[in-house]
Amino acid sequence: MAASQQHVPSFSGSAQDMRQQQMNKADRARQLQALNLQKENILSQRTSNAGRRAALEAALAHIEAQIQALN
Repeated sequence: MAASQQHVPSFSGSAQDMRQQQMNKADRARQLQALNLQKENILSQRTSNAGRRAALEAALAHIEAQIQALN
């Protein structure tokens, strides 16, 4: 069968939209999971160094802002 004659299944617009929504939802869930893991890692770190503590606080604020943006 020639390439131009092969049958390619086509999905309705709503099925494609639904699939895209599922993919977007899964992607958002993965991003949230990664951000939450980063947040847990930062919260688990202990330091008496003021500069390091400030950097961790800034990183935590940035991650929390990203989490809020995804929600």
